[in-house]
Amino acid sequence: MKKALPIGVDNFEEVIAEGYCYVDKTMLIKELLDLKGKVNLFTRPRRFGKTLNLSMLRYFFEDTEDKEKNARNRRLFHGLKIMEAGEEYVRQMGMYPVINLNLKSAKQPSFSSAYAKIRQEIAEEFKRHYYVLESDSVDPEDKNLFQKIASGEGDYDHYSGALKFLSKCLCQATGKKTVILMDEYDVPLENAYFKGFYENMVDFIRSLFESALKTNDYLQFAVITGCLRISRESIFTGLNHLRITSVLDERYSEHFGFTEPEVLQMMTDYGVERRFGTMKEWYDGYVFGNTEVYNPWSVINYLYDLCANVDSFPRPYWINTSSNNIVKDMIRRADRETKGQIETLLGGGTLDMQVHEEVTYEDMRGKGENLWNFLYFTGYLTKEEIYFKDKYIMLKVRIPNTEITTIYENTIMDWMNERIGKEDFRDFYSAMEQGDAAKMAEILSGQLFSTISFYDSAENFYHGFLAGILSQSEKYLVKSNREAGGGRADIMVKSPSLRGRAFVLEVKISDSINELEADAERALEQVYEKKYMDELYAEGYKKVGCYGISFYRKDCEVRYGIQRV
Repeated sequence: MKKALPIGVDNFEEVIAEGYCYVDKTMLIKELLDLKGKVNLFTRPRRFGKTLNLSMLRYFFEDTEDKEKNARNRRLFHGLKIMEAGEEYVRQMGMYPVINLNLKSAKQPSFSSAYAKIRQEIAEEFKRHYYVLESDSVDPEDKNLFQKIASGEGDYDHYSGALKFLSKCLCQATGKKTVILMDEYDVPLENAYFKGFYENMVDFIRSLFESALKTNDYLQFAVITGCLRISRESIFTGLNHLRITSVLDERYSEHFGFTEPEVLQMMTDYGVERRFGTMKEWYDGYVFGNTEVYNPWSVINYLYDLCANVDSFPRPYWINTSSNNIVKDMIRRADRETKGQIETLLGGGTLDMQVHEEVTYEDMRGKGENLWNFLYFTGYLTKEEIYFKDKYIMLKVRIPNTEITTIYENTIMDWMNERIGKEDFRDFYSAMEQGDAAKMAEILSGQLFSTISFYDSAENFYHGFLAGILSQSEKYLVKSNREAGGGRADIMVKSPSLRGRAFVLEVKISDSINELEADAERALEQVYEKKYMDELYAEGYKKVGCYGISFYRKDCEVRYGIQRV
């Protein structure tokens, strides 16, 4: 029987003990121990296995002060790669008390709510180590403060310094230095930025980090994960021993995300390897260091669908899990230059940019290289090439795959429809009623000039663009027949009253600017040849106007046909 796929399961113990499919990433442990980083920050896009990896580190290194539980934890790694790496690594199992903190619950509407969630997470971690209170080696006053923090009754200063205090108590109780694991450290910052309490959250996170990581004599090592390296706000001030590993670095490159051999092996194991081409087109394309990487969240979700039906269509699974506000905000604020650059990327092209690793959420609302760096480090762009120019590291970047392309395109369409909904198109409807094809073309071209187009899916874009404008009128009903094909026009516009007007619009996409006029004529002729008007006449309409419309990039041509009853 095939193993269940761990969709939404990011606890290592649950994955192994419950028999879920697991792609072995335990050699991350070996690399951590070999490189001996004191404070390690891993930045990867959302849903690339960071939480599961931190959970794996916890179960490997943690001494729970319970022999039976320690033995259970050790059995979790039976048959995994780290157990064959050498005795010097295996003997590190169960050697340290571990503080494990996930900050994703701080995604709240206000600072007070976000702070309360973080305080609750810290309190729960204290409760997990209640054995500290049984130790004679811990000072009674420290035990009192420990209980105060665990019960949620501590004040701001207690919680901002709680991780250092807990590591001190753990070291006193066990005689061992502490491993600190912090996941999604930048989620509170991202959320606070969008919700308007950024500075308050930065101050708290800075205090939390400085106390735990800067001058903590009780720290063995720390691993922190997030999407971005947030250092301009001085969250990591003074951490000279901080080792940052981003998607640019060759070290640790294969431990987050799935490599191509891993994906192909999984698909073979589940008997769906014939769909590998689709899997690659949609979910591959990331390059971490020099390693080709697939989006693990999307791979697992598509594999789940393929197991039910090997002919399942791929979907943009990442769109509902990642920080798509990034793309929405970028598109909403884009100037003419940025719109042109987005169109270049959507057309399969690349952009050149200087690398700025210390991007912040403020940079997301900037322009130029900071914006593209932000999109690169959050997974919306990937590396095509890296080179050195005039003392600077430069990147040539592109959109990674079809999944990310659809996220851009869907976001653009939503933004375009939202913008169209706020405009007055009465002049366009009047021109349509009067047969003024030139005026219609002028208005459409003006709208195209101010929007963001994607040309590799031209029919989807232009059809949605035109239908969106037509749908703004309260006088008409708009029927899109694009999916029906065959004997129907692309769009039909009709008055609710049969005594009113009705229109047939056929759309063509031109291959060049020189073909615009001929294609508009051809679209109009197709209306007559295939008798698209007959459906409207059969309903009872007496006045039916016919239009042929052709598009090429930002230009369009409109042809009006005389009504033929």
